[in-house]
This record gives sequence, structure tokens and C-alpha cells, in this order.
Amino acid sequence: MHPSRHRLTLLAATTAATVVAGTLGTVVASAAAVGCRVDYQITNQWQGGFGANVTVTNLGDPLNGWAVTWSYAAGQQVTQAWNAAVTQSGAQVTARNVDHNTAIATNGSASFGFNGSWNGSNPVPGSFVLNGTTCTGAPPTDEPTTPPPTTPPPTTPPPATPPPTTPPPTTPPPSAGVVQMEKLDRGLVSVRSGSGNLVSWRLLGTETSGVAFNLYRGSTRVNASPITGATNYLDSGAAAGSAYTVRAVVGGAEQAASPPALQFGAGYLDVPLQVPAGGSTPSGESYSYSASDASVGDLNGDGTYEIVLKWEPSNAKDNSQSGYTGNVYVDAYTLTGTRLWRVDLGRNIRAGAHYTQFQVYDYDGDGRAEVAMKTADGTRSGTGQLIGSSSADHRNSSGYVLSGPEYLTMFNGQTGAVASTVNYDPPRGTVSSWGDSYGNRVDRFLAGTAYLDGQRPSLIMARGYYTRAVIAAWDFRNGTLTRRWTFDSNSSGNGAAAGQGNHQLSVADVDADGRQEIVYGAATIDDNGRLLHSTGNGHGDALHVGDLDPGRAGLEVFKVDEDASKPSSYFADARTGQVLWSTPASGDNGRGVSADIWAGSPGAESWSSAATGLANTRGQNVGRKPSSANFLAWWDGDPVRELLDGTKIDKYGTGGETRLLDGSGVASNNGTKSTPALSGDILGDWREEVIWRTTDSRALRIYSTPTPTSTRIYTLMHDPQYRVAVAWQNTAYNQPPHPGFFIGNGMGTPPTPDIHLR
Repeated sequence: MHPSRHRLTLLAATTAATVVAGTLGTVVASAAAVGCRVDYQITNQWQGGFGANVTVTNLGDPLNGWAVTWSYAAGQQVTQAWNAAVTQSGAQVTARNVDHNTAIATNGSASFGFNGSWNGSNPVPGSFVLNGTTCTGAPPTDEPTTPPPTTPPPTTPPPATPPPTTPPPTTPPPSAGVVQMEKLDRGLVSVRSGSGNLVSWRLLGTETSGVAFNLYRGSTRVNASPITGATNYLDSGAAAGSAYTVRAVVGGAEQAASPPALQFGAGYLDVPLQVPAGGSTPSGESYSYSASDASVGDLNGDGTYEIVLKWEPSNAKDNSQSGYTGNVYVDAYTLTGTRLWRVDLGRNIRAGAHYTQFQVYDYDGDGRAEVAMKTADGTRSGTGQLIGSSSADHRNSSGYVLSGPEYLTMFNGQTGAVASTVNYDPPRGTVSSWGDSYGNRVDRFLAGTAYLDGQRPSLIMARGYYTRAVIAAWDFRNGTLTRRWTFDSNSSGNGAAAGQGNHQLSVADVDADGRQEIVYGAATIDDNGRLLHSTGNGHGDALHVGDLDPGRAGLEVFKVDEDASKPSSYFADARTGQVLWSTPASGDNGRGVSADIWAGSPGAESWSSAATGLANTRGQNVGRKPSSANFLAWWDGDPVRELLDGTKIDKYGTGGETRLLDGSGVASNNGTKSTPALSGDILGDWREEVIWRTTDSRALRIYSTPTPTSTRIYTLMHDPQYRVAVAWQNTAYNQPPHPGFFIGNGMGTPPTPDIHLR
């Protein structure tokens, strides 16, 4: 874990203060004056480098576009910035707004941050100028004046020069519209439904009111008046294969047409795949490949999702099993089946559910998603670049890889080229220090994506959960991975997180401060890398985080446990960790689900393998336990969620399930876990698609609902909690995504998301 960070606030018109060897010169604040105020905050300092946050407050007329300038007196150089475009010419620095913070109202503010270099001393700028006006506003009165640390934060050096460590957030929750999200197109789909076509499309998270739509079949408008309700339309009697486009209507004016609808003529769309050739291990065992877990991201910035797919060899292993495995491959495909690239992770990355957790997200805000994963000697990028040594073979006689370098690589999502490679944090160190000496617990990896600063996404990479648990947060800015913080259960004050991790994680803003936390099983890590709380109930296989009980404030967690001395499952307040109800201990409780699957009880229902019946939000048994405890999907027309298990979707009923979908010619993944390649709101309206591999792995088959709905909800991919849940879904024991608000029977109007689109 990082050492504590102290924030220093220094004002625009002050006697210049110099930070040297932990000493602080006098700070004299000026009197308030109409115009502007700049708060310059040194948040972190190490030998040769520092981090700073800057808040610009406008005390004059509203601004639409801004630039703030200052000069350095000791040769400091800005090396990396976020939430502003920063340039430097000699001593003078200019920071200009970016798209999402162009406007500053009277008494409003905009914030940005940067890393810089210094040598010998780091004096604070003496003055700041905003759009030609010298800023002389008074400072806040409650800021600390202790100096920043002058020792470097602990960093794991990358293969070359260590990246700077970006500071944890110190600013208040972001103002409206600051969360960076994808700029998606309409995702228009046409699904054959009886003798007609159900056509559905995305309502964007920035269009929660005042937008209607016209739907066109060819050049003919099919709706008599603009569609103001749910974003779907059943075109009864239309021919199969009819071509559709949709146009938004804003203020009575029709906008440009969307791209043409994808055709789901038989209820699904096949995305052709290129199956890797099989091979044989050093022990002579032959293996072949099957398509495995998938994720989505807009890799080329056109507003359409592409699919990133992991290929698993037939001899993939659980960490507890010895033996060689084939190489792991990761591909990228368009929805029409064009392969964009293939990454070969090489012989030094072992195959199995716990080894390769890949993340697909637009981390740098350029409108194109990147792809991140653990790499090693012999990894080849999508453009053929070699990482490390091509000849190194670190496998031991049992097939484990317990020596040799470990890397973390951010790949360009469009080309598959290496964008940045650093040493993997946390390193394996001594194998036995993770709980065993043969290589099981040391290589239990988890991954995720989180908005730790409430504005831009960070990459989460983790190691260990049975004993020691270490979580590292990374930023990808300006083409470089930089470490934000590392949490280690071995560090002082963090012991309550040891042994609390699950076979998966979740990400949510549990304390409603605008920044997301890491729900790491029974322990929750705050956005700043510090332990928020731990229930102490230990390791488990499944957890769910969401607004499971809309009748109480905040989010809740439902989790199952393996410890025979602890509750087999529990329902807790996500902010505090307070257990609201639990079920008796019963050993290893391997499955558990929580969602509103039955309208007869308010809020979510919860159930698990070890408990009888179906529990309501107070833990009371309200009826028959569902026949599966696996995935979920919003599939039919109502907001109550359905059961997704294996290759089928069922609707829960008090007397039994009703089958809504039987996947044809497809297979589920991950053995007895029976999970899809991916499930989420990938296309069309807010209902969820499900992707399975065909039985021969020559295609991914995407199913979308043929059932109309009258419920209007913006695309769930513009809800930050849901979007990052789709990103972490492939991690270890896959779990379904949940939004940050309640969807179910009796739901209210969904909250307007606090986002801007890139």
C-alpha cells in the first residue's frame, strides 16, 4: 500500500513557497478579488518527480473555453496530464480545457492534474493567469499545510524506466457529466419475431429526456408519429431481412440516419472465428482449441463494439492441477467476423481460468478501447512484436511457471500492437509466501476496471485471495502505464483483507462519493487504495453488488462463503460491510445469486446452493428456490430479470420455470460453471444479449430478445457500474453484471448518468 499522501494547497497570488527536503516556506494568501482563483495542490512528491492537482474557480462571467498559464522558477517540467491539455515552452506552462470541461459557470470550477519532474527544489508558481486575467481569489480555509512526502512511493520497476505513480484522488466528487464513457452508435438490431421483426436500438445515457425516434424500413417510415417510449418497435408482417435505420427526433427536427440494422434472422447473429491450430506439449500430449471468454469494446472508434476473445486449449488447467498446457491466444473480431489481430501469450503463460484475466476498455480517453493482460517472455503482439525473450522457457517439470519475469501489457485495441509494458505488480516473490509451495495460490489472478477518480477509468490487476491479497491500480495516459497505488494485505492496517478474496471481484461506488471501490470478496478497498472494511467471512465463489434493496439507501452485497465456521451466505450494506442477514454455516457454498426475479416480492430475491428457498431483502423465505444459480439476463418485456444457465434462459415462477430460449448448436464455457462467452446489454435497447460459442468454435453466436417491451431505459453500457461489470465479467469465475440502480418490479425512473461521451 502507498504511504500516506498529504495535500498541500498553494494559491495563485502568494509569496512563492519552496518545498525542499520536507520543509515548507511561508504561504501568504491574498485577499479575494473578482476574477478567478487557482488552487495548486502538490499531492505527491518523490525524488525527481511530483504530482499535482489544480482547481480553477471562475469568479467572473461564465466561460466557454479556458486556458490557465503559470511559470516555473526552478526548471520543473510537466510530463503527463489528465483532464486538461498541457503544453510547456521554457518555464511557461499552459493548461487548456478538454471537451468535457469547456464551460465554467460563475463561481464554478474545473479541475485537472499532472505529473512533473524537478531537480533540487520545487518552488510553487507565484501567480496564475486565466484567459488573460491574473487570479487573486482567496483560498479555502480548511486545507492542510503539511508538506508532501519527499520519499518515492514504492514502485515495481518496469523493464526500462519506472513509470511515475499517479496520485490518488484528492478532489471532491466530480460535477455533472465528467465520467468518461464510450460514444456508441444506435446498435440497431432486427430480430425475427413471429411473422414480423422486432427492431430495437440504444437510447444513450445523454438522452434521458426530450428525444424521440423515427424508424425506417428502407425509405418508408413505419411509425405514424415519433416514438417517445421504449426504444423498440415490432414491425408486424414485415419481410424477413428487411433493411432498417432509425433517426432521432430532437426538438421536432429529425437527425441523421443510424447505420443499418444488424439482421438476426433466426434470432441470432453468427460472428465467424478463425480457430487456432492445435499442438502438442513437451510430454507429447496433443491439444486443440475452443473459444472461451469474451469481452467487447469499441476498438476503432466507430461507435460499434468489437469482440475480444480468449482461446483456451483443451489441456487448460486449474491451478491445483499439474501438467503442461498449450499457449493462450487472444483475438479481436468485428461483428462481421473480420479478425483484427491475434496475440499469442506464449509458453510462459499457463492456460486456465485463473491465469489470464483480460480487460477491454478505453483507458486513455481517445475514443478507442485498449486491451490489457498479463504477459511474459515469448508473448507476441498482434503485430508480431516480441515481449521479453523468445527462447526462454520457464515451465518446470510439473508445467507450472514459477520463475522468470512477469509483465503487464497494454495493447492497442485497433492493431494489437504493444502500447506499454511494465513489470507485473504484484510480483510473485517467494512462491510459498502465498500459501503453498507448488504454485497454486501464487497464480490466482483477478482483474477489473474502476473509475477511481470518478472521471477516468483505471486498470485493476490483482494477485492472491486465499491468504495474502495484493491489488494494483494502473492508469494508462499518453501511451504509458503508470501505477496509481498498490494495496497489500501484508501491510500495516490491512490484515483484515487477508484471506477474504473471492474467485472474482466487483466494482461499485459503495460510499456514494462519485468514485468506485473494489469489492474484493469479503473485503472492500476504497478508491484511494486503502481498506474500507472487511466482514471477515472469508473466501467464496460468487458475489453480487447492486441496489438489491431499493427500499433502503445505498447498495448491497450478497455473497456466498466456503468457510464451514462462517455463514454460508450473507446480505450486507455495501458501504459499511454491516451484515443485514445471513444463512447458517454449511461448508463450501459454491453458488449464489441475487436479483429481482419475481414480482411477488419487492426488491431482489437471493438464493444459493446451500440454503433452502428464496430469500427476500430481509432474509425471509418467500418461495421455491430456482432450478439454477448461475447467470442472469433481462430478456422478456418486463423489468424482472430472467435466469441464464448453460445454453438456456428461463423465467422464474412459483410453480416452476418457463423456458424462453434454448440455444441451438452452441456450448457454454468453463466446465460445470456453464457460463456464456459474454452476456450484457451489447446491442439494441436495454435488454441483454447472450453470446455462446458454437459447438465447433467456428463462430460466436449472439442471441437477442424477440420480445417487445414498453419500458424505456437508456443503454446499460452508459451506467458506469454496469459497464465496468461487463469488463470484469471474464475474470476467473464469471458472474453477471449489475447496474448501479434498481431495475425490477415497481422500479422508479432510472437516474440520469453523470457522463460525457468520448
